[in-house]
Amino acid sequence: MFKLTSLNLNGIRSAATKGVETWLARHQPDCICVQEVKAQAADVAGRFEQLAGLKGHFHFAEKKGYSGVAVYTRHEPSEVIIGFGSPEFDAEGRYVELRFDTPARKLSIVSAYFPSGSSGPERQEAKFRFLDAFYPHLEALKAQREFILCGDVNIAHQQIDLKNWRSNQKNSGFLPEERAWMTKLLDEARMVDVYRQLQPTATDTAYTWWSNRGQAYANNVGWRLDYHLATPALAQLARREAIYKDEKFSDHAPITIEYEMGL
Repeated sequence: MFKLTSLNLNGIRSAATKGVETWLARHQPDCICVQEVKAQAADVAGRFEQLAGLKGHFHFAEKKGYSGVAVYTRHEPSEVIIGFGSPEFDAEGRYVELRFDTPARKLSIVSAYFPSGSSGPERQEAKFRFLDAFYPHLEALKAQREFILCGDVNIAHQQIDLKNWRSNQKNSGFLPEERAWMTKLLDEARMVDVYRQLQPTATDTAYTWWSNRGQAYANNVGWRLDYHLATPALAQLARREAIYKDEKFSDHAPITIEYEMGL
């Protein structure tokens, strides 16, 4: 079994103070895709190159204390791809792809952090630009190789993916245009939302993010924003899923899926 976890850290240094390394050592994933590292290379050096025996591969944002993604793995990749070819969004540290290629298979594990549009119209327009640029990249990648993309997508796709869907229909993360993008990715590009494949009707147990406002976490007023998106052949290998909520390392919960495969 290949145990793959995704977690938005909301700052790697902050998550470390809240016990994420101890949990990883106990949890023992083969690979963890993280988002919002909020650090630079100098911050990682000598401290976060490895977590619980897993080696990290990073895409840092140019802006300090902002964004950033990484994939930590116990297997050595054959190639590491930093960025997906968009000058605007590659500067923000949103994409790292690890390739594990053999003569028999071309396989990628991707950690991606989609922009949030919740801070205002300007960032929402940036989010739409990201979606427009990212869709053809995923289509091209799918034509060349099998892959699993893990990450904070910042979109709740269906009504069952957030607690208060009626009052959020005009808010970033649940806008009709964002949801239509996800539908197109699943229906036309034929990517698979692996969690929903395993848990097609789960509601309040499916949430992975809670606002820091009010008592959202205590009352489980959450959103499902963190995904495993896989090509169909890999999605068929998914066997078990878990969203870990016993400890709180950030405003997101780690989502783990076990695949019946090796690297």
